Amino acid sequence: MSNSDKQYDAIVVGSGISGGWAAKELCEKGLRVLLLERGRDIQHGLDYLGEHAPPWKVPFANKADRKPYKDDYPVQSKCYAFDAATKDFFNKDSEAPYQQDPEKPYEWIRANGVGGRSLIWGRQTYRWSEFDFKANSQDGHGCEWPIGYDDIKDWYSYVERFVGISGAKEGLTELPDSEFLPPMGMYAIEKTIKGRLKKHMPEVTMTMGRTAILSENHNGRAACHYCGPCPRGCSTGSYFSSQSSTLPAARATGNLTLRPYSVVEKLEYDARENRVSAVHVIDAESRERLSFSADLVFLCASTLASTQILLNSKSEQFPSGLANSSGTLGHYLMDHFKMQHMAVFADNIDHYYKGFRPTGSYIPRFKNLPGKEKTNYLRGFGVQADPVRPDWRFHFNQKGFGKSLKDKLRKPAPFWIWVLGAFGECLPDYNNKVSLDENNLDAFGIPQIKVSMSFGDNEHKMAEDIIRSGEKIFKAAGAVYIETTDKVSVPGSAIHEMGTARMGKDPKTSVLNKWNQSHDVPNLFVTDGACMTSSSCVNPSLTYMALTARACDYAVKQWRQGHI
Repeated sequence: MSNSDKQYDAIVVGSGISGGWAAKELCEKGLRVLLLERGRDIQHGLDYLGEHAPPWKVPFANKADRKPYKDDYPVQSKCYAFDAATKDFFNKDSEAPYQQDPEKPYEWIRANGVGGRSLIWGRQTYRWSEFDFKANSQDGHGCEWPIGYDDIKDWYSYVERFVGISGAKEGLTELPDSEFLPPMGMYAIEKTIKGRLKKHMPEVTMTMGRTAILSENHNGRAACHYCGPCPRGCSTGSYFSSQSSTLPAARATGNLTLRPYSVVEKLEYDARENRVSAVHVIDAESRERLSFSADLVFLCASTLASTQILLNSKSEQFPSGLANSSGTLGHYLMDHFKMQHMAVFADNIDHYYKGFRPTGSYIPRFKNLPGKEKTNYLRGFGVQADPVRPDWRFHFNQKGFGKSLKDKLRKPAPFWIWVLGAFGECLPDYNNKVSLDENNLDAFGIPQIKVSMSFGDNEHKMAEDIIRSGEKIFKAAGAVYIETTDKVSVPGSAIHEMGTARMGKDPKTSVLNKWNQSHDVPNLFVTDGACMTSSSCVNPSLTYMALTARACDYAVKQWRQGHI
């Protein structure tokens, strides 16, 4: 490999949602970009094996071969998107282990290949509000965000116009509207429920889920055709992924070099120049050790992986990890907590639907806001709701024979089920952390990470209110049967991990400045979930995209002016 093959204008680590956006933005601005991905290459369409395969063509009818799941995927198999048809998009836990605090379990869901989790994400896309960016400074938890909604709103619009977000405008301050494509339609039961909530519980707004799935053709990608198996990949590009959107845009410039099977071991720091001087890589196939250099380095490997790289990048100047003069690197890990409730409705049984709508409805946060109910806890929660009409399987165990049984099986169940999935905000806590376990190395000789996280008193008080609120919503909506649970999800299982290299105004209490740039090392940027200072209660991916595009714009301007 020649020296010219090792020197680039920018290096991006990770090819998921943030990394794909960084590659696109930097390439389109004329930079020669090396995109490093630790997993295999996954080509759009060609490698979506079993995308539309019926169950009888998928091993074990797409259910499970329990032994390899238990041996190789004990954590990954807990993900909603994991099954026999999608397992190759996930890391094998047996090959990529990590350590957990025995008393504080953590489920680290990891993708394995180009595109990262953009192939298997839930695609819910919401803007954060000014309430979210101001929460830390108002209630004293965590450090103050160095930016507000006005600093990022134009960047939200910028990425939304490229991605294609289906949704409805509601004019809510607590959930700002996006640049929308038309929303997907509500089912009959949802229209009934929405009308009842408007009448009996007016403090609640029910809208269609805002999703990065196209309701009409957009930017050369086809509208969703409602086939159903989204996590298997989407050959039409109807849902946003790195493969369908950002990577093709980056490649079109001729400036992108993509290198899969590239495990980043550490970043080398040049104290005299005060910059990252090299990215050290282990080839996952040959085990060859390589080094690449660039003027700009963007870490987008996902929250825990990016932090692992920084913690492992020790030097005389940074003995506890690169860019860690504050001592906060690895701390303030956050994830949303989930709770799920269900209810049965006897309405609209003469209505059914065809196809699989890839989003549900959404009830934005309605507690602890101006003019809204105040509670005994801080922050709030939002609710993602899905209606289900049980199909022929509802009749499967009933008695019958011949034509009468067949006629019965052709009919859906005589009721609807409405499932409420609440996502609650997690407060930043120094004791929720990720560190390196020097006694346990991975297959490449890199220290494994150890995660220690638990939900605190505020989250548990919120969980109690989620139960009460769920019952109230169900009753107002006219449910005939209600079932709630006090079970709170294990940290990590929401797959919204954030923090550990947070943004902030003060270099003494944060890792990054308002541009996602290291306070300590000017040519280092972190734009994945690690940068987040608080967690809101809405899905964070759209904010990652906007922050990444914003950081790239700033970094290139600074680079061209000779400041980096």
